Amino acid sequence: MTSPLPAPRTPSLDLGGRTALVTGAAGGIGRACALRLAAAGARVRAVDRDAPGLEALAERAGALAGFLEPLVLDLTDLDAAERAAAGTDVLVNNAGLQLVCPIEEFPPEVFHTVLTVMLEAPFRLIRGALPHMYGRQWGRIVNISSVHGLRASAYKSAYVAAKHGLEGLSKTTALEGAPHGVTSNCVNPGYVRTPLVEAQLADQARAHGISEERVLSEVLLKDSAVKRLLEPEEVAEAVAYLCGPQASFVTGSSLVLDGGWTAH
Repeated sequence: MTSPLPAPRTPSLDLGGRTALVTGAAGGIGRACALRLAAAGARVRAVDRDAPGLEALAERAGALAGFLEPLVLDLTDLDAAERAAAGTDVLVNNAGLQLVCPIEEFPPEVFHTVLTVMLEAPFRLIRGALPHMYGRQWGRIVNISSVHGLRASAYKSAYVAAKHGLEGLSKTTALEGAPHGVTSNCVNPGYVRTPLVEAQLADQARAHGISEERVLSEVLLKDSAVKRLLEPEEVAEAVAYLCGPQASFVTGSSLVLDGGWTAH
């Protein structure tokens, strides 16, 4: 009788000795990513402009295998952002903001800020991180994109433009980084249970003239096969996968977590 094959082993994520930087780390997806990477043993630079949120995060991370270093920083200070990325082995570009508004009414200064925080700042952070990654011949860049990096929705011109740009930046980084052991990928969530999405419910309710409950069921989740919001911890696990040994051949890709939203 033939012996059964042994069960496949999933490589564990060990980031001991690695330094990670996560932007927008005080809440939502960024918070979940910072905690996940710290649990894997990384020294995590948690970047956000929300000082109380970072303080609470540091307290939460106290018992984890790694170490969490709060760094209060406004990413519109691009020079400071680039400096903050020096010496990092893992970079998670997550910080974002949103305004739901028709193009003809969209404030130009808000459009500029969204593009600065969500596209130009990731460029500067990548620029700051790559010399160290190249020197060690290892690096992981994970850009938290969105289904809106692949598809558009009305009233989200700045957000959609920024995420589409981030997709291109990520692919270019992948091509340049491959000879140096650096991978670059996007994670593309659908609607995640975060303060940003909760704020969108109110904005969309005003834009469409309907209740927030109807926005969730008839707008946000209308084209999703799985009728629920994605949890931040699920996104963090996708980030962890891309940092692990089993994903060393994955680069220039977009990992979609959208409950079937883009399957239509």
